[in-house]
Order: sequence, then C-alpha cells, then structure tokens
Amino acid sequence: MNRYDAVVIGGGAAGLSAALVLSRARRHVLVVDAGAPRNAPATHMHGFLSRDGTPPGELLAEGRREVKDYGGDVVDGQVASARRTGAGFEIELSDGVTVRARRVLVATGLRDELPDVEGLRERWARDVLHCPYCHGYEVRGQAFGVLGWSQEAVRYAQIVRQWSDDVVLFAPPASLTEDEREQLAARAVGVVEGHVARVVVEDDTLRGVALTDGRIVGRDVVFVPPRFAPDNSLFLTLGCDIDATGWVVTDATGRTTVPGVWAAGNVRNPRAQVITAAGEGSAAAVAVNADLVDEDVHDAVRAHRDEH
Repeated sequence: MNRYDAVVIGGGAAGLSAALVLSRARRHVLVVDAGAPRNAPATHMHGFLSRDGTPPGELLAEGRREVKDYGGDVVDGQVASARRTGAGFEIELSDGVTVRARRVLVATGLRDELPDVEGLRERWARDVLHCPYCHGYEVRGQAFGVLGWSQEAVRYAQIVRQWSDDVVLFAPPASLTEDEREQLAARAVGVVEGHVARVVVEDDTLRGVALTDGRIVGRDVVFVPPRFAPDNSLFLTLGCDIDATGWVVTDATGRTTVPGVWAAGNVRNPRAQVITAAGEGSAAAVAVNADLVDEDVHDAVRAHRDEH
C-alpha cells in the first residue's frame, strides 16, 4: 500500500498549489484529480498576475508538471472512500487502489447552480457569465442582461454596471422595492419585469432574452448572479463539521474540525477566483507541513527517549 505524507484531493489551482508547496518541502505528496475543473468551459482566465489570459487547461498542465518535477505524484481518478485510521487516513481510489496518508487536503471545488432557463447551461462561460471580475473586461461596453433570480440581484446588477452603460435587470414581477428601483434608475440600469423563458441564440451567438409572455429583449451578454453548491461529500464522510448552509467549517488556514484534514479553494470559499484559490492552497500547505513537523518532533523525542 502506498504511503504519503499528504494526499491532495482535487487538481485545480488550489490543489496543485498546495501540492507544489508540500513537494518543495520534501513531503511525499499525491494529487488525485477527477479531471473536471469548474472553469473548463472558459477559453481564458483573468486576474491572475503574470498569467492573465492564459487558458485554464494550460495553467493546470503546467502546474502538474511543476508538482511532478519536485517529486509529487499526480493521478487521474476519483476518491471512492476515505476513512480515518489510527495512523492517519486510508483512501480508496475509483480504480481500487488504496493509499494511506498522514494528512488530507480537500480541494474539490463547487458546482454552479443555474436557474431553469432554456439554453443557459449551453452558453455558460461563453456569453452567459457569472463573474464580472473574470469576464467583464472582455465584454465591456456591450448590452448586458442580468437575471434577477436571487436576493443579491440588484447589488449584482450595480456591480456589473461598472463594465457597461447598457444594463437591463430582468426582475420577477413585484420583486423590487422602491429604494431598489430608485438606485437602479439613478445609474441608468433598466428594469424588465417578467419571467425569463430562454436565451435567444442565432448563428451560435446570443442575441437576447425571451420572456414567457413572448417579449424578446435584445442583449449581447447575460450575467447570472451565482448560487454555489459545495462539493462537501468527503467532509461528511470524514466527519468534519458543516455549517447551516452546507460549507465546511475551517479556521483561517483551512484546517477543518477533524484533525489532519484541511480544505482549500472553492470547496471552502465560494468567491475565490483562480488566483485566490491558488493562494489558499499555498497557505493550507504551509499549515499542513507545520502540523507534520510537530508530529515529526513528537515522534523523534519519543524515539530519543527510548534510546536513552
């Protein structure tokens, strides 16, 4: 059975960053990656210093290479089961291989939940977007639509307004307060009340938004206020505390309530962009290594006493 100092579950920016730091700390590290990154539909990522505009897949491929160059192992697959043992953790992979780890770092990310609007998922990360900081500059000045399906939609529309003078909020009937209407009008954000049925696509290009009453409002881009669902199944399996909204409970370094288990990236922080997730992975790795050092010291002192 293979034994590792740390097994990192998830090979995105957070997981690979953590594995890189741990490998450089001369730790024996395994990364298990399911190969389904959240930003796979995006052609480029933005806001990552020195890597702005890089295709997401290119960043991950380079990250894998760097981890391997420092002696880390990277495998494609999924975790079938994980359990705590007296000496750490036992993790079974989907191909039947079982590995043991002194520490576990989970970086499995999250799922984007979208409203039930025809065509929305198919245009995701193309001209249906959720993060203006990731994509707003590339579509600046175009005609934006914002789907008002969440309580944060008005605030979100005001933020999106930074990238275009032509913004329309599609709001369910009677959902806006007078204060919200005034705020939107003050910054020339249009309001279309009604229920959205589908996005209109012609020649593989988004052309507008169709409402259930037959109206079609021309738009070039649709922004969707995000709803995030954490991939928390491993935390539940390992017995980590989960808060009332489904997110794992951690300290500032990503340490969970189960000794030896850490979390990093979107699995604990839904608003982490790629650069933020990478930073969280690095910080968690430093904490994991420090925890391993504490254990190494304890074991060394005990061995030293036994010898003397």
